[in-house]
Amino acid sequence: MLRTHVESGKVTFGINHEIRDFVHDRKKDLDLVLCTPAAGEAPRKNRLSLETMAERYAIALVPAEREVLAELPTLNSSAVGGLLMALEAKACMTAHQRALPRLYDELNSSHATVHGASDQAIAAGFFMANIAERYLSPDLNKKNRATDPEWSSDPQPRYAALAVEKVRQLPRRSRTGDVGYDALAISVVRCVNDGTPVELFEKEPAPQPGDIFHYASMIDRLGHIYSTRFKDL
Repeated sequence: MLRTHVESGKVTFGINHEIRDFVHDRKKDLDLVLCTPAAGEAPRKNRLSLETMAERYAIALVPAEREVLAELPTLNSSAVGGLLMALEAKACMTAHQRALPRLYDELNSSHATVHGASDQAIAAGFFMANIAERYLSPDLNKKNRATDPEWSSDPQPRYAALAVEKVRQLPRRSRTGDVGYDALAISVVRCVNDGTPVELFEKEPAPQPGDIFHYASMIDRLGHIYSTRFKDL
């Protein structure tokens, strides 16, 4: 259903879009939104698409992923008209225990803002936890990273497990009118941030296949909800 709507130009996207909660008159920037184009928007030359955005920001894709992206219908950016779906993405790379209260509050406010703007809109969340025992923090290494790096150390896998468990506590909903995320995924990575490859960590505490927080489960759920909720778009 979403593919058909993208092909017909009914659905576009926006990044870092400010959403205003109509109920409480508060606003929040969301990482990615799917939307209908704003009324009266004139066609723009060199309009950013999902594919050109991947090129602009040098998103690292393996050849198979590039082929999949190229085969998808062109999803263009636009000024946001009607809000259909909003994704909030957060990561916790180090000092997990200290970051948890702020992390939870930021994620919890996102679904509330989305549904305050439109209860029909789909609120999706994605969280990534780092399970590396050592991490080269950009904040602590702004000057002497190459010659005198300052490493952050975290007791793993305990800290990553704490972060995963905290995000699992976020409210979720199975129907409109309720409070919470419509879909939510958690991934765990091993990222030292020293130039070595980032590894996807697939053992526990990462959600396992079939878990409602597994990435594939989130994608399946989003597809089903979209097809049900916006079939008459």
